[in-house]
Amino acid sequence: MQLRNPSADIFIPDGKAPAEALERVTRLGVGAHQDDLEFMAFHGIQACYHSDEEWFGGVTCTNGSGSSRTGAYAKFTDEQMMAVRRQEQRQAAIVGRYGAMIQLDYPSKVVKDPAEARLKDDLKDILAATQPRVVYTHNPADKHDTHVAVVVPVIQAIRELPREQRPQFVYGCEVWRDLDWLPDAEKVVHDVCGHENLAASLNGLFDSQIAGGKRYDLAVIGRRRANATFFRKSWRRPERCAHFRHGSHTAGA
Repeated sequence: MQLRNPSADIFIPDGKAPAEALERVTRLGVGAHQDDLEFMAFHGIQACYHSDEEWFGGVTCTNGSGSSRTGAYAKFTDEQMMAVRRQEQRQAAIVGRYGAMIQLDYPSKVVKDPAEARLKDDLKDILAATQPRVVYTHNPADKHDTHVAVVVPVIQAIRELPREQRPQFVYGCEVWRDLDWLPDAEKVVHDVCGHENLAASLNGLFDSQIAGGKRYDLAVIGRRRANATFFRKSWRRPERCAHFRHGSHTAGA
């Protein structure tokens, strides 16, 4: 598989050949930024963590050059920040036992340019190489414009695949906005109560984004607890577990 950006990175934590590693992926997360996968697609990461049959694959689309920088990172250049963010994402892939981690390394302005086809074409090739059963990505009502800019090429790429290669399920996940606005009947509740220590470890790896005091790691866990506590009364799971998705079934669509 030849990605279109020369600086793109394909990282296989267990050292398998890339083609073999991609073929085994059953759940694929596609996020805009480093840390988005861990915040929004933990359901998939958790499902694959101890499994011999399931493998999580991650795709991060941007290069981290626009990342906020405070505290110890306040004087970092764009290039330094890109290197830090790439390494943080690689570390998450190791800790989470991902089958593969692909960082496409595009600037945000490329991702947000509707005339640019490279991201969509890369995603199509990745989807064809992995043919996952489940895809996790951003939801189209996310408040972050780069998150929304990733959703569109993900859907375009899936629609360009032959029907037999399309994922069975595609989930638009909570990140920069919750799904309280969505009717309960249209929400998909994912139980993420297992491996809370793993979730905390993954979230905490992104030190560059939480070192200045904006505790994304705690906020994500708090949202999951709130979802489980304040969702409809008929959903009776422990009060620490739920993450909402807007789900679609795509097989044969």
